Parts: sequence; structure tokens; C-alpha cells
Amino acid sequence: MTHSDFAHPYFGAFVLLVFTFAAFFATTNLARFVSRLMAKKDTEKLKLSIYECGPEANLQPNKISAQFYLFGLLFILFDIEIIFMFPWALDFKLLGWFGMVEMVIFLTLLTIGFVYAWKKGALQWHNIK
Repeated sequence: MTHSDFAHPYFGAFVLLVFTFAAFFATTNLARFVSRLMAKKDTEKLKLSIYECGPEANLQPNKISAQFYLFGLLFILFDIEIIFMFPWALDFKLLGWFGMVEMVIFLTLLTIGFVYAWKKGALQWHNIK
């Protein structure tokens, strides 16, 4: 290796990357080795015991409605679509009529999706009993 190999502007970043990977894998393997040495081997009583003196665990039906998931999904969908409008608004003069037509098509599709979700009842809260 010559002196010019070490003079590359990203050589330090490469060395740091290699050191980081080596330290990560060494730490992970050391933690796994130490935890296996310290772990109790007889865990059957521990698995059957009550955690922190709480009530015994029993199966309960899921009372969370899928409506929350659907509402959150629609929020993220429409929120990200609205975020796409900011770069368009900043470069509106540069894009000209082509950009205007693209945004009208985009807003039309966004409106169709909103109306579809509204008609399907995805935006209405249902009483959970």
C-alpha cells in the first residue's frame, strides 16, 4: 500500500464502517454467549407462573375493531398524497400547463378514491359493543 491509498477522502469512513460491523457482530455474539451461560435451564415452573402476581391469563376475544386500522391506513394514504402537492406548488411556474394538467389528473384520482372510501363507509365510526 502506498501513501496515496490512505489519502483517499473516504478511507476514514470505510475504516469506520468496517470497525462498526466488526464491533456489532462481536457485541451480539458476546451477549448471546453470556446470556446462554447465565440463563436458567429449568424454565417449566417459570412458564406456568403468574407474571408479577397479576390475574391468571385467559383468552379474551379481540375487541379492537378493524375500522381503526382502515381509518389509519386511509389517513396515511391521503396524507402522503397531499405531501406530493408541496413540490408541485413550489415549481408551479416552472412546470407550466403540463404540471397543471398532471395535478388536475392527480386531484381527480384523489377525489375518486376519497368518494369511494366515503361510499363504502370507511370514514364512519361504528359503535363497538
